[in-house]
Amino acid sequence: MKQLRVAVIHYWFVTWRGGEKVVESILKMFPQADVYTLFYDESVCGPYLKGHKVFSSSLNTPFFRARHHQVFPLYPWGVKSLKLQGEYDLIISSESGPAKGIVKPAGVPHLCYTHTPMRYCWGFTEEYLKSVPSFLRAPLRIAFERLRRYDISTIDNVDRYIANSLNVQSRIERFYHKPASVVYPPIALDLFSEANLVKTRPSQREYYLSFGALTPYKNIGLLVEAFNASGAKLVVIGQGSELSSLRPKANSNIEFMGQQEWPVVREKIMGAKALLFPGEEDFGMIPLEVMAHGVPVIALKKGGALETVRSIEGRTADSTGVFFAEATVSSLQMALDQFEVIQDEFNPQFIQSYARQYGEDIFQAKFMKEVEALLGS
Repeated sequence: MKQLRVAVIHYWFVTWRGGEKVVESILKMFPQADVYTLFYDESVCGPYLKGHKVFSSSLNTPFFRARHHQVFPLYPWGVKSLKLQGEYDLIISSESGPAKGIVKPAGVPHLCYTHTPMRYCWGFTEEYLKSVPSFLRAPLRIAFERLRRYDISTIDNVDRYIANSLNVQSRIERFYHKPASVVYPPIALDLFSEANLVKTRPSQREYYLSFGALTPYKNIGLLVEAFNASGAKLVVIGQGSELSSLRPKANSNIEFMGQQEWPVVREKIMGAKALLFPGEEDFGMIPLEVMAHGVPVIALKKGGALETVRSIEGRTADSTGVFFAEATVSSLQMALDQFEVIQDEFNPQFIQSYARQYGEDIFQAKFMKEVEALLGS
């Protein structure tokens, strides 16, 4: 295949989390690609995008960037302000917002890697509305409906959809009425090393771990409630809108560490009995990143965790974790009690080898096949 002129559109670069790691892997395949985005915090994301031209929307001011979640009614206007600055052979959008709506020249194929159709427009509207004051719910419901209509208007702007999971594939078919291939997100290969494999048994470790963004749908409040009741030790790593409200509610056995650099996160993973994953995620890369270290996962039995966590009753050595059925304290506590009984039966080598099937090299090979299928080469 000739060297392609590629434009990569991602909803925003203000943090470096799962969606941005996917873009990073795509850019390794297309090192000359230009990057387009609604919001760009160069101080945070610039080092990862070095060598690429980055074009941001008219919304990319300090005021709007600091409030990028709250200004969602302006997203369509922001996308319209993004103008492609060159001639391209391929457009790739990385999408859980309005990125796929970018205006494309006639005849240029558009491949959309979909993390999820916008959650606050499709299927989780009421969940979001519950997290805001009641007087805001009516106007927000109207705003979400307008954004949903805009999202519908851009569905046919895409020539080929890729879903990041079977879960999201079904959401694309349900809400967009479009077929989608599945290519799981990339897990960094350097995580799958002997040096990163935990050597101690879970019973020798002191705490459970929660790691990720502290936003309402992550359901970290459930962990606070459960561990306040049990008194077991919990370490929470991450930043987000829920931090200020959750931290005062937590007893002394729960430690909120805020955002941390990877060496600290790695150290805490290696010392954790298990990762707790209490939210309904579209996919969720964090369980796999933790499993790459041989550490098991205790997850809500919904969403993407069903595709990444393997739990076989009576065969703990062939499992990577356990599930709890409902997002309740009692259901979570039952899973924790079960885990305490079987924790030393988990096999760290098996857990790491299981997670290896989601490695970055596999993602890139499958993604390139999708590109070739779209381009007919």
